[in-house]
Amino acid sequence: MLHHVRAPQRTDIHQHLWPEALVSALTWRREPPFIRRSGSQWVLRLHDEPAHRFDPADHDPVVRAQQLTADGVQRALLAISSPLGIESLPRDEAEPLLEAHNAGLLALGEPFAVWGAVSLRPPDPADVDRLLDAGAIGLSLPAGALSGPEGLDRCGPLLERLERRGAPLLVHPGPGPWRVSRGAVEPGTPGWWPALTRYVADMNTAWHAFAAFGRPQHRKLRVVFAMLAGGAPLHGERLAGRGGPAHALADERVFYDTSSYGERTIDAVVRCVGVDQLVYGSDRPVVEPLPACPLGSAAAAAMVAGNVARLLGDVRSAVAA
Repeated sequence: MLHHVRAPQRTDIHQHLWPEALVSALTWRREPPFIRRSGSQWVLRLHDEPAHRFDPADHDPVVRAQQLTADGVQRALLAISSPLGIESLPRDEAEPLLEAHNAGLLALGEPFAVWGAVSLRPPDPADVDRLLDAGAIGLSLPAGALSGPEGLDRCGPLLERLERRGAPLLVHPGPGPWRVSRGAVEPGTPGWWPALTRYVADMNTAWHAFAAFGRPQHRKLRVVFAMLAGGAPLHGERLAGRGGPAHALADERVFYDTSSYGERTIDAVVRCVGVDQLVYGSDRPVVEPLPACPLGSAAAAAMVAGNVARLLGDVRSAVAA
């Protein structure tokens, strides 16, 4: 008997869309993160970062679905904006915001799916079960929460629950509750500064921490690092030279999203880990997606479909690719 095997959906694994309930809740907060009107514009204020302009129109789900079609993508996986620091707030502050985020996005349905977000003060694996049971495809955690053995140990119950349930983890730039605040930003610091300094460093650190401490404890967990893990695979030769776990570059359960990078960096990372480990992530609406995959149509097909199916654990779809 012949069985039809469905082709994997063309998927953008990394977008952000803030539900109205979350935006409303942020306007009522007195301490960062919060949103305030400044003249004719809305401004987002965070700890340790310059003020950011916020446009609610960027988070219209109807417009976003139209953009997916224009991009040639069938589905977007939506994640919390971890630089907000919501996951690291005290639980009584975090939970209303997380509920607004998770419930608002889960209610959207197709063409969207959701990376669930949880409070880290303290981490509770029951939160993972609730989100997965509600329809989340996996969990998103801030890189700052996974920046060493202590953070991985504290988050261990969450990772163990994901691993047991066969669901993946997205590691996204953002602070952890056990990271010391760097204090107020210096006057004149441009808005792009954190994304090119702290975000890159935190993602690089989280990748090395997972390779050294996380993978031995969670051997079957599938993990995707945003923004090519801050370029961590490019340091493989140095890692090997210093006696580190250079075999981590061959880890078939670790994936890398391409958000905010172009031809030169994507090509360099492919040479380190292989094209099978790269997945397409745009980071919309933070940055505009690339018009096309810089490595050609075959690589593009793998990065938006087959590789994503393997990341999400949809083995039958991956075979169909």
